[in-house]
Amino acid sequence: MVLEKITKENDIKDIPEDQLPLLAEEIREFLIEKISCSGGHLASNLGVVELTMALHRELNLPEDKIIWDVGHQSYIHKILTGRQEGFEHLREFGGMSGFPKRKESLCDSFDTGHSSTSISAGLGYVAARELQGGNNTVVSVIGDGSLTGGLAIEALNNASQLKSNFIIILNDNKMSIAENTGGIATLLNNIRTAGSYEELKSGVTTTLSRIPVYGDRMVGKIRKAKSSLKQLVIPAGMLFEDMGITYLGPVDGHDIEQLRKVIRLAKRVNNAVIIHALTKKGKGYEPAERHPARFHGTNAFEIQTGLLKDKKNKADYTDVFSTVMCKLGERDENIVAITAAMPDGTGLNRYARQFPERFFDVGIAEGHAVTFAAGLAAAGMRPIVAVYSSFLQRAYDQVLHDVCMQNLPVVFAIDRAGLVGSDGETHQGVFDLSYLGNIPNMTIMAPKNKWELSDMMKFAVRFDGPIAIRYPRGTACDAFKEQRENICLGKAEILKKGKEILLFALGNMVETAWRTAELLSQKGLCPTVVNARFAKPFDKKLLRELAAEHSLLVTLEENVANGGMGQRILEFVREEELYDQVQILAIPDEFVEHGNVGILREKLGLTPEQIAQQLGGQEQL
Repeated sequence: MVLEKITKENDIKDIPEDQLPLLAEEIREFLIEKISCSGGHLASNLGVVELTMALHRELNLPEDKIIWDVGHQSYIHKILTGRQEGFEHLREFGGMSGFPKRKESLCDSFDTGHSSTSISAGLGYVAARELQGGNNTVVSVIGDGSLTGGLAIEALNNASQLKSNFIIILNDNKMSIAENTGGIATLLNNIRTAGSYEELKSGVTTTLSRIPVYGDRMVGKIRKAKSSLKQLVIPAGMLFEDMGITYLGPVDGHDIEQLRKVIRLAKRVNNAVIIHALTKKGKGYEPAERHPARFHGTNAFEIQTGLLKDKKNKADYTDVFSTVMCKLGERDENIVAITAAMPDGTGLNRYARQFPERFFDVGIAEGHAVTFAAGLAAAGMRPIVAVYSSFLQRAYDQVLHDVCMQNLPVVFAIDRAGLVGSDGETHQGVFDLSYLGNIPNMTIMAPKNKWELSDMMKFAVRFDGPIAIRYPRGTACDAFKEQRENICLGKAEILKKGKEILLFALGNMVETAWRTAELLSQKGLCPTVVNARFAKPFDKKLLRELAAEHSLLVTLEENVANGGMGQRILEFVREEELYDQVQILAIPDEFVEHGNVGILREKLGLTPEQIAQQLGGQEQL
């Protein structure tokens, strides 16, 4: 096998030219085999095999720098830098990350995981190179979907001022996770359909050069008029050229030789240069080519069919949200749904099919999504922004300034709140209670089970102000079916009445609190279990009432302790001198790495067994 010859960075330079197609085939087979077992980002990686190989042939790593936007497509880069063995434990706790990680390899130039950051980071590397007197090459690889992000546009604006080399590779596969929408997608489609300017220019000049005497003169005139020719052939490409960024392409992103030639050409340009590479997401694996969104991030699957090995037996919270959204849409024509390029992931695809005129996919632009929702709310609509917890961080200013400051009725349906698992630090949704909880006018809820999510959504769309509902990834809890009190603002729910120990839990930690109480009962203890329901405002009245019979208050939340529900409750309890002791069970002040959620909870001391052992062993008990 050719792939066996790759044991470290730059080994690809020793592979004979005629064996490169075979290497590409072996890489695809390797990826399909490994990801079919571990799960991971398949379609995006299959689409950049030749592009990554061309980069590694033309660059010297780690001196030269490659910054991968988001990083979903970095698996081939890891393979070509000698990390094949890491795929045995890809995205497992203690194993190799599914994203670039500087701590993993000197060849990983920048940690990524969120969209639209690569050009900004690349500019930082270029500025440092110039200040330090270096001469290395810096390349940022960004997808067409990521180009819709405001940060990428800001960076392009800055890049246009460069007077030294900086290569931006636009990996254009017409997809982010879902199919791209909006003006950037239209712009790039116009360039694609116009054909390749570089190929035309090369063909014309070669032909004219063969004409005696007059041929060279004609070529000279064409070179002087190259901007006009380029505008005639690819008018959309002039957006970049007019900004001062050299545009090369479009080029076939699966033709290694063509890619290598254009990379060599780009390295000679003394300003920012964009290489527009056309690729196919999922290339080389038919199920991924047919369903690139489904294979963007996949669980383990059967190679022959592409079907998942472990099918869902129960609905997850995203499924529940999806069903409730459709029912709400039927009842109220003022309800509109907004996503930032995640209709499948957030469960809004069903709503989009049923109510296309009231569904808006704004592309990878979370900040715009929130202010767009604020405008809709100000105009009398009831917007619901469905977004992952980790991605809502990118719109913090818009939540604070445009929604909460005006006290507008925008509903934030926050999926993947809490520990997410295999995607690691960049995707763990463990900060939303903190960054939302300190904003005036914001109300925050979290359901204990699937029925409560439905009830909270119905409450939220009637609420006259900003409101967030956070719910976790994974199977929706179907316990506590009979315990379904009406949702009232700021009111918690007693699930089990006891004494001495009060377990005050939020969201998916309610089930953990219940199981903890069962374990403590085996030790002769009888704790009270409360479903907080509201992280803000929390139920101060109930906490006052229960203080007389409880000496220890334990708060449980799957959020960082710093700024979370527990800290706000602790401040209140101290002011009113209500409990002898307060213990906050939450995530410590650290970033949580990738791994199975169960393993992560155990590492963080948040399993029922660990909590029961800790509480049951305290002297005051």
